[in-house]
This record gives sequence, structure tokens and C-alpha cells, in this order.
Amino acid sequence: MRIGIVGAGGVGGYFGARLAAAGQDVAFVARGKHLEALQADGLVVHSPAGDLRLPVRATSEPAEIGPVDYVLICVKTWQLPEAIGTIRPLVGPDTAIVTVQNGVEAPDQVAEVYGRDAVLPGAAEVIAYVESPGVIRHLGNGKLNFGEWDNATTPRTGLLRDTFVAAGLQATVPEDIWAALWTKFLSVVPGGGLGTATGAGYGVLRTHPATRRLLTEAITEIRDIALARGIRLAEDVVPRTLAWIDQLPSDGTTSLQRDLIAGRPSELDAWTGAVVRLGAQSGVPTPVNTFLFELAGARALIPDRGQ
Repeated sequence: MRIGIVGAGGVGGYFGARLAAAGQDVAFVARGKHLEALQADGLVVHSPAGDLRLPVRATSEPAEIGPVDYVLICVKTWQLPEAIGTIRPLVGPDTAIVTVQNGVEAPDQVAEVYGRDAVLPGAAEVIAYVESPGVIRHLGNGKLNFGEWDNATTPRTGLLRDTFVAAGLQATVPEDIWAALWTKFLSVVPGGGLGTATGAGYGVLRTHPATRRLLTEAITEIRDIALARGIRLAEDVVPRTLAWIDQLPSDGTTSLQRDLIAGRPSELDAWTGAVVRLGAQSGVPTPVNTFLFELAGARALIPDRGQ
């Protein structure tokens, strides 16, 4: 099986390394010093599931790879517009494009160019990052949820699931991929917006009465948008989400919060910004998420925050 990994960071690097180690034909599209290290020294993974060191095929030019069976787009949401154009040489008539971005808008963005039939909407559950050029530090999880646009059962979804499992990864094809994407969306976005606005970790957000109320209201707004858009969420999705947040590490924070506080490019627009946009499109008021979006946007404009 030929698999193209676009974005060899924590998620793409870890998934790609496990797939390559299992004998799949994996090629990475990367850039900069990370690409140079991959080409010169191969890919190194440090992981509680077992370390890896292996030579890999990596390039900045997808045309050198050509059409593949699956493309995994593993870039951040703010890098997605560029990546959509970059992957064109990888996409043949039967190529499946798997989106693994945080948020719920990536599948539509890719489908606008390549059509819905080419896209497998997905979501990754993996904690990993680039420790240094060519080196991935994996801390936990290693799961990909994905499915057909219409939730149909097809050979290509079953084959990709089995390929991941054979590589020691986890993969599921949910009964309803859109419900899975929105459930993850309302699980991470409220904490990201509120954590950025307050600078607090989950321990404070879930125990302080005022922030827990805001957290609950932000989750509820996203649930209402999903329902208005025809997404079939579980009836108890709000209390279940709060219960999930209650078991997270008390000092835990989201990548959105860490990126904004550190002054790095962030996924704010694809997280809280998407809530505001989709709420307006769906006729669902989003006062709490709108307020958090404005506060987080102001934080993004503050220079030299010393983080």
C-alpha cells in the first residue's frame, strides 16, 4: 500500500513511522531542517510503545512521489489551505484523502477541491511532537478515527483500518463519523477558548464555579450548533463531556492555549472562530464562545509575552 504523509510533525511522524516499520510504502512531505534530518539520518521515534529508528522516504516535492492509495493530511489547520494545493500530485482517481485536523471544517475545505468522494473525514488521537529535527517524541495514544462522507461501509475504509491495526496503531470507523468529529470538537474547543482567556489549566476551569459555568455554556452552544446542522449527537453529550474534562490532569492545557500564550501561530480560527461562524450560519446564538474568541484574539495580538 502506498501512503503519503503530508506534514511529518508529531501526528504524521508517529503514524508514518509505525506504518513504515510495518512494511507499508510510506513517503513523507516535509520541509526545512526537519526534512533535512529525515533525508540524512532517517526518522527517530521515542515512545512508550517502543522506540524506532528507520530510514524513510521524504521530500518537499510531492511530484517526486506521485499518486498514492491514501494521503494523510497531518498539518495544522492554519497550514491546510497550502497543503490542499500541495497534495495534488499525490491524488489519483482512486486516492483517498484523510483529514486529521482539529475542528470540523477541514473535510469541506478539501472536498471543495477534490470532491466529497475523495475525502475520508477523520480525527487523530495521539500525543506526540517534534522534539528536534528528525526526532518525534510520542507520549501516548495512537488512534485514527475516520469514515466515508456518508458513513457507508467500503473496502477502502476497512483496508486502512486493518493496516493501522497491523502496524500496532488503533483505528476505528465509527458508525457516524460526523458525530465523532463534533463530539471531539465540543470536547476540546471550550477548554481551549476559556483556558486561553484565563491562562488557567483544567483544574481551575472545572472547579471554580464561574469558569465551570462558562465551560458548560460554551459546550452547550456547540452542541446546539451541531443539532441545528443535523448532527446526531448523544443526548447526554454535555454531561459526558464535562465528566471527560473532570478526569484530565489538573495542570493540563490545550495546544491552542499553549500556542497563543507563546505567541505561535494557532488554530484559534478553526476552533472558537469556527463556532462563531457556524453558529451564525445556523442561526444559533454563541455569546460565550464569541466572547472567548474576542478575548483570545486580543491575546494573540499582545507582543513579547515572555513565554
